[in-house]
Amino acid sequence: MMFVNKQSFNYPEDTEEYHSTFLKYNRNIGLEYNLASYNNLWTGKAFILKSFSPEESGKGISQAAHIEYKSKSWNWKVQEEYVSEQFSAEVGFIPRKGYIRLSPSAGYLFFPKKSKIQSHGPKIYSSYFFNEKMEKTDHVNVLQYSINYENRSSLKMNVFNEYVKLLEPFDPTGTGKDSLAAGTEHHWNGLIINYLSKPQSMFTYSVKSRVGGYYEGGSRFFISNELGYRFQPYVSLSSNISYNYISLPDPWNLTDFWLIGSKIDITFTNKIFFSTLFQYNEQTQNFNLNSRFQWRYLPASDLFIVYTNNHLLNENTGKSWSLTLKLTYWFN
Repeated sequence: MMFVNKQSFNYPEDTEEYHSTFLKYNRNIGLEYNLASYNNLWTGKAFILKSFSPEESGKGISQAAHIEYKSKSWNWKVQEEYVSEQFSAEVGFIPRKGYIRLSPSAGYLFFPKKSKIQSHGPKIYSSYFFNEKMEKTDHVNVLQYSINYENRSSLKMNVFNEYVKLLEPFDPTGTGKDSLAAGTEHHWNGLIINYLSKPQSMFTYSVKSRVGGYYEGGSRFFISNELGYRFQPYVSLSSNISYNYISLPDPWNLTDFWLIGSKIDITFTNKIFFSTLFQYNEQTQNFNLNSRFQWRYLPASDLFIVYTNNHLLNENTGKSWSLTLKLTYWFN
């Protein structure tokens, strides 16, 4: 059973315009049930939450459930979700409201003998979104074939079919150009290929590529690459580079942009760690730096010092930075 309460003290009861923006309280109460069979072939989960607020807009329900069967060769799953338009969880995050989602999947693995391939097989996955009137707003259907090698590297190939009915205006390039109108419908097909090298190597890499249709009858090509190297046991280096090329009719025409990042993790001792992440996003014209120092002074007890710097290249926005201190202590 779960109960979450957010309450405002010294609330200005006589300020009406304040009430519609900052509610006096927001409460959630709910139940969650988890299932796991004795042989672990069957697993599942179900929950329901009810929200309470002074306004009707904060009195709603969120509910979801899934059941999954997973043996050596077979894997299938059925999942459903529902979040009402009035559901509110101010202590938390709700990515989408007013929808019903149905999501089934099924897959099978073959295990060849005397081969460098450990297993391979197909999988079918679907995700359908509806509004509360059961009118379809989105769907994606994916046919996947995966190959898993004995050295733990893997190759996955996905053919997908996607449909989107926009619920609000949307810029398909994410660069501030014109937006597609709410209510317009878009449909396309595509192919995704993803390869991961064996993770136990000192040098690791992955490659992912997508080609296919896009909004408004356009096309999109995407490719990304990640490289990593470990100097055991002290230093781990990694980098990622991705490129997007989008072709659309007027007024968007051709749009392309890069995302470049790198990360370093340093283990000084078994109690002191340091990591730094740098990233440049050409789409949003943003430089980002994030550095974190961690000292585990007791078991499950840590001191964190985090420095963040965001530098937007747009001359009207400038840059921002923050320094954060976090201390955790485990009472045992």
